[in-house]
Amino acid sequence: MELVGPGPRVRARVEVAPESLFGPDNLPYGVFAPTGADPRVGVRLGEHVIDLAVLLDDPVFAEPSLNAFLAQGPARWRTVRDRIREAVDGELDDAAVHRLADVDLRLPVRIGDYVDFYASIDHATNLGRLFRPDGDPLLPNWRHLPVGYHGRAGTVVVSGTAITRPYGQRKTDSGAPVFGPSRRLDIEAELGFVIGVGSRLGVPVPIDEFAARVFGVALVNDWSARDIQAWEYQPLGPFLGKSFATSISPWITPLAALESARIPLPEQSPAPLPYLLGAEHWGLDIDLTVAWNGQPVSYPPYSRMYWSPAQMLAHLTANGASTRTGDLYASGTISGPEPDQRGSFIELSWGGSRPVSVNDQQLTFLEDGDEVTITASAPGPHAAIGLGEVTGRILPAHPH
Repeated sequence: MELVGPGPRVRARVEVAPESLFGPDNLPYGVFAPTGADPRVGVRLGEHVIDLAVLLDDPVFAEPSLNAFLAQGPARWRTVRDRIREAVDGELDDAAVHRLADVDLRLPVRIGDYVDFYASIDHATNLGRLFRPDGDPLLPNWRHLPVGYHGRAGTVVVSGTAITRPYGQRKTDSGAPVFGPSRRLDIEAELGFVIGVGSRLGVPVPIDEFAARVFGVALVNDWSARDIQAWEYQPLGPFLGKSFATSISPWITPLAALESARIPLPEQSPAPLPYLLGAEHWGLDIDLTVAWNGQPVSYPPYSRMYWSPAQMLAHLTANGASTRTGDLYASGTISGPEPDQRGSFIELSWGGSRPVSVNDQQLTFLEDGDEVTITASAPGPHAAIGLGEVTGRILPAHPH
C-alpha cells in the first residue's frame, strides 16, 4: 500500500501484484474483524481487505454477516460491485484499507440451512465401484436427478477452525457395532453456493432464476467419517458420519466474477425432465487443488460436474421447499476421471487399499494432527481469479 497524500484523512492506493489471484476482476466478499474492532463486511484486493462500511459509507456493511446485503437482491449486488471496482481503481481512504495479515476472518454468512449434493459422475462412479464391485456403479436414479441430503447448518465453520475427530457407531469384523472415534476420517473437496434472495414456501425456483437467487460461491470441505457413514447410512442416508463439521472458505466469490468461467455442461443422457432444463450454461471451469499436510495430492476439475448449480437449486425447491438468505448448498465431492483428480481420500486410497505418499508417509485416511487445505482458481476476463482456501486440522477425539 502506497501513501500518496497528506491531510486529516490519508489517501492510499492499494497495489496488487500482477500474479495475484485477487485483483479488481475478483473482489470476493467476506467478514473480517480488525484488531480491537467489531466484525464487518469487506472485499479482498490483493493482500488487503477493503472495509465496505467505510468505503461506501453504508451501515449494511457494518453488520457481522453478509446476510443483510445479500437480501437486497441482484440489482443492488451489481450497483455495489460497480462502485467498488470504480473506487479501487483510484485512491482509497486509508481507514478503509487493512492488511490481510492483520485481520481475523470470520464465517461470512449466517447459514440457515445446508444441503449437500452428489453431482460428480466420476465421484459417484468411483464410490459405486468401491461399494458395488459386481453391479452398476450408478444407481438407477442418478442420471435423472441431482441426489442430495440435508446437512447440519450449525456445524458449518469457517476455514482455520480445528476439527475434532468424531465418535459414532462403526461395524466390526464380527458384524456387531462398537462406539468410538472414527478410524476412516475423510474430506470432500466441494464448491458451495450461497443463496442471496430466498424463495417462498410452496413456490419452486425456476431453473433460469439461478443467478437472481444465488449470490456467489465458496470453497467447501465436507468432512466425512466413512466408517460411521457406512454403518448408519442405510436406509435413511448420511447422519453422524457427516453432521459433525463442514468447513467453508471465508471468501464468497460473486457469480459476477465468474462470467469468464461459465461453460456448457457435459452431455446429460438421458435428457433431464423439463424442470431441470435451462436456457443458460452453468457449468463452471474451476480447478481445485487438495494439499495434505502441505503436499498437493489431488487436482479435482469442477468442469466435469454432471449436474449444474442451477439444476441443484431447481431440484432443491421443486417440491415447494423454501430457501432463505444465507442458505448454503454444496456440489458434493468434485472428482475427475484420473487418479490424481479425486476429491476424497476414500477415492485417492481406493478404500484404504492404495496408500497415498504424503511427505514420505504412506497414508490412507486422516490422522490426528493432519491438515488439509483446498484452493481453487478460475479464468477471469484478464487473468485467473482465486476462490481463496479452506483449511482444517484434525484434533484427537474428546474422551467419552
